Amino acid sequence: ERFIVFALSGSMVVIGALDLPWSMVAQQTFDSITKYLLLAIPLFIFAGMVLIESGMARRIVNVFIDLVGHFKGGIAIAMVLAMGFFGALCGSILAAIVAIGTIMIPIMEERGYSKPFVAALACCAGCLDALIPPSNGAIIFSAITGEPVSRTFAAGIIPALVYTILLIIIVIWRCWNMENHPRAKFSQFTADLWKAIPALLTPVIILGGIYTGILTPTESAAVAGVWAIFVGFCSRQLKFRALWNALKSTAATSSMIFAVIATASFLSIALTYTRAPHTLINYATSIGITPVLFLLAGGVVVVMLGTFMEVVPILYLTIPIFAPIAVALEIELVHLYVVNAAFVGIGLITPPVCMGAYTAAAVARESSERVIKALFPLFLIMNLTYAMIVLFFPAISSWLPDLIG
Repeated sequence: ERFIVFALSGSMVVIGALDLPWSMVAQQTFDSITKYLLLAIPLFIFAGMVLIESGMARRIVNVFIDLVGHFKGGIAIAMVLAMGFFGALCGSILAAIVAIGTIMIPIMEERGYSKPFVAALACCAGCLDALIPPSNGAIIFSAITGEPVSRTFAAGIIPALVYTILLIIIVIWRCWNMENHPRAKFSQFTADLWKAIPALLTPVIILGGIYTGILTPTESAAVAGVWAIFVGFCSRQLKFRALWNALKSTAATSSMIFAVIATASFLSIALTYTRAPHTLINYATSIGITPVLFLLAGGVVVVMLGTFMEVVPILYLTIPIFAPIAVALEIELVHLYVVNAAFVGIGLITPPVCMGAYTAAAVARESSERVIKALFPLFLIMNLTYAMIVLFFPAISSWLPDLIG
């Protein structure tokens, strides 16, 4: 529905108010969705969906449970780690919640975990999708700003680790008295690890191809898709029906993303012809706005948008405006990306939309009201703390991209 709103409102501005010809608008819209870099999005999504359909989600979960399940709150920690892995790879927070939550939530319920807490934790862990590479959010940010996707990928790694540590601290604090999962025998761990190695190698193949310069991000995504199919058939877990389901899921997710990209491009057209970014840059520099104040004000806008929008439309509505101002204020674009991702995470757990909370509630068979209630105030405070950390310490975002060049 959102792309219809963007299409109607955008056409009213560019056609009605600016009196631009339909042919020019159509060409600009077509150009916005045919950027070579954006081809990586459906390819990454496909690779993730194939791994899910081939049962690799269960294998990854088993490895994480073997590693940390016997610690205090270990099952919840395992869910956070598995959610981050699959959320980034399959390009869909909701798909990761369904794939991992379906496996983990019944196990955690048996161990006495509160279902509203578990669902709220799954919702927050899904926010790692915007940070852990290969992330669709990073690809879209790079497509808008021209920042190399290798730098944007690298920028999300350390912030993702910080966010994961904060989630683990909350889990240990809240779940200290939960029943521990039995410690896995070494032979069991090695057996589970052997079965999961092909899935665990997928990010290594993707990022290794990009950072060694052998593959472009789009080529790396294509290789990941071929690898996922190869692994699925070799393990005898992927059937042709499951492959067809992965293709359908990829088509549904990708079409939604590209529909938003196409219609949100109307904003870029309007900004270009009204010179709004240039005007805002002049205003921001004339009043002496500081980088921190700008990022904070932008964060407030992102949070408000995030209460009723998802990541892709938020990026297309804000980054064309924010990026030129950030450059004028000498803010590194990768820092802008990470700060925006942090505030998007706050918006995504704030009603009225809360799609992650509603999906997690459905998987846990719990009322959405109780899940949303479990998000406040603990997880809100954690997300605010994380946003302040990445805002006031830009090196967290820029150190690794600057290191790799």
